[in-house]
Amino acid sequence: MKKVFALLVCLGVLLSCSSSSVENSNPGLQQSSEWSIPVTEVLDGGPGRDGIPALTNPNVVAAATVTQSFLLDSDLVIGYKQGNVVKAYPHIILDWHEIINDNLGDVSVAITYCPLTGTGIGWNRVLNGSETTFGVSGLLYNTNLIPFDRATNSNWSQILNESVNGDLIGDKIDVITLFETNWGTWKAMYPNSEVVSTSTGFSRTYGISPYGDYNTNNNRFFFPVAKDDRLPLKERIHAVIVDDKAKAYRFSDFDTDNVIQDSFEGNDYLIVGNENFMVSFELDASVANLEFSYTFSGGEVLLGDNEGNEWNIFGEAVSGPRTGQFLKPSTSFMAFWFSIPAFYTTEVYNSN
Repeated sequence: MKKVFALLVCLGVLLSCSSSSVENSNPGLQQSSEWSIPVTEVLDGGPGRDGIPALTNPNVVAAATVTQSFLLDSDLVIGYKQGNVVKAYPHIILDWHEIINDNLGDVSVAITYCPLTGTGIGWNRVLNGSETTFGVSGLLYNTNLIPFDRATNSNWSQILNESVNGDLIGDKIDVITLFETNWGTWKAMYPNSEVVSTSTGFSRTYGISPYGDYNTNNNRFFFPVAKDDRLPLKERIHAVIVDDKAKAYRFSDFDTDNVIQDSFEGNDYLIVGNENFMVSFELDASVANLEFSYTFSGGEVLLGDNEGNEWNIFGEAVSGPRTGQFLKPSTSFMAFWFSIPAFYTTEVYNSN
């Protein structure tokens, strides 16, 4: 029965896609004629504003109570850590809600996730000194999520991390560092983590994607987007962003070495990865004398250095003389390959 329901949902998505245009009645397209992106390329995904319901401060369960009927070790999650507060946001829930507004310690965060571009990006929900929440506008640009903030009804591009329409047009969002990996890896790193539960107040077939085999089918697209064939279109990559340029790193780059030191647009970066995750940090002057080594063995610690410090996947020194300090986060996120050159002039890392 769940499979039948999911197929019906997918059919509905496809039908809505076929009629998408800027001539529809979505209020996000009616509120202002000024857009910083081509308005003719802003499409209505079908459900309408809030038709995909964002969550706010959702229910959580302890990682130790999670069973395979909820999450498989291979299921992807997006993780966040703020002090002693550690929380995982499963893709199986984000597939259906796309935005989770949450409060972690003193941080107001929006976990934004676009299932059509595979992009999970954290946003600070404090705009101009006041906390707001974000909702799903139902609009898409380059098949990517356009959230709106409830304080001003401005529309935002998720991948561009900026407002593209409304009172805040041109404003950049304050990005919050997230970490994407599979559930098996995350729970080994943070066994005391909380996990957003399926008790959301909405009836959804969590665990069955509303988009069928979209994530793995390189030929399946619901909306028009430029397709760069340098890599398989739906390959998950790690994108480092500098202004209007990006550099893509692949899981295969870490087959022989788990640590890459690279330069991009005048900045030096440390990119660390294995078959389950990729992260990156900007190497500024404060760490110029450090020599990093990959020490990950399944727990929280990712790196060691020549000073005797140990660093976790969020770039926090958890032991050693620099305990409590942080490596400078890069502006980066995981994505389906096709979505990055659709927004940024993109190069692909080559170790040769």
